[in-house]
Amino acid sequence: MNSIFEKGGKLYWLHSTVDAFETFLNVPDTVSLKGTHVKDSIDLKRIVIIALISTIPAALFGMWNVGYQHSLAIGAAPAFWSDFFYGLLKVIPLYVVAYIVGLSIEFASAQIRNEEVNEGYLMTGFIIPLIVPVDVPLWMLAVAVAFAVLFGKEVFGGTGMNIWNPALLTRAFLFFSYPSSMSGESTWIALRKGEALIDGATGATPLSFVNEGLDSVATQYGTSFMDMFLGTIPGSVGETSALAILLGAAILIWTGVASWKIMVSSVLGALCVGILAQLGGSDIPCYYHLVMGGFAFGAVFMATDPVTAAQTECGKWIYGFFIGAVCVIVRLFNPGYAEGMMLAILLGNTFAPIIDHCVISASISRKAKKIA
Repeated sequence: MNSIFEKGGKLYWLHSTVDAFETFLNVPDTVSLKGTHVKDSIDLKRIVIIALISTIPAALFGMWNVGYQHSLAIGAAPAFWSDFFYGLLKVIPLYVVAYIVGLSIEFASAQIRNEEVNEGYLMTGFIIPLIVPVDVPLWMLAVAVAFAVLFGKEVFGGTGMNIWNPALLTRAFLFFSYPSSMSGESTWIALRKGEALIDGATGATPLSFVNEGLDSVATQYGTSFMDMFLGTIPGSVGETSALAILLGAAILIWTGVASWKIMVSSVLGALCVGILAQLGGSDIPCYYHLVMGGFAFGAVFMATDPVTAAQTECGKWIYGFFIGAVCVIVRLFNPGYAEGMMLAILLGNTFAPIIDHCVISASISRKAKKIA
């Protein structure tokens, strides 16, 4: 690094910013000064890059689906490339706002604390536009991102110290602060100024009809399980296609970046509650919950966040099962809020340290009894 950015140089106050760009573009030549030298190909930068790659299928499909839903809503004939570029132009501003606001706070915080800039926000900034309505006002998104990064991450010490997932905090802030922009039929279809839905078209998601039963989901909305699995339905940009999300899950599991135990246990928790609900009279098949709303996206990309998830192996099973179960409970028994995955993961984040503590305490107790 140029000496003017080193300690004692004229521009030392920009040290963290320059170091962030230099180490991102080049492999740093620094080594640990003392203690054990661990030789491993995995570091935070590689983990973030792999995680980013895993979300690309969902992001690309989401961009096409934004344009596809627009074509259906106005009665135009869908065309692959025109639909994709329409969605791309709608999603790009969300990314610009998410990265400019979030990275500005990250860089400023690193400079103030005289620390290195961590790469963790690169993943957070990529996920945020995928979990919000495509037509959310940009100023609202900017305020929500600033709140999530400042009060959900930086006040705890930055990357690796936060209790809750910052991307989910962004969505939670938007939902509770600006509910009219986060719910309703008009929020999920990106229309140009002056455009209106044609007669018979709706922008509602299948979750809107969960409390009205399967007939409402399939008939009133006109979707099938396969439509929801493929993702050709209205919804947040990256959450609609379970198929694209499964591709990302395969990448995460194959590389070992995310825990398959959390993913599997989340599914088991949702299915168990769904089966109990069916036995109690609900006509929504338990497996529908796996492809509706943001369940798949949350279970794969957000519940598995290594910072906010449970760390013990047994704790991961409990943590994932808890999230899946709570998600379906909220969907079935809270008609005012159809999507339960956001709240379920935030609750899971809150209880993750307690789960790990109980698992470790139980393990210590068992070993003590064996010794005795």
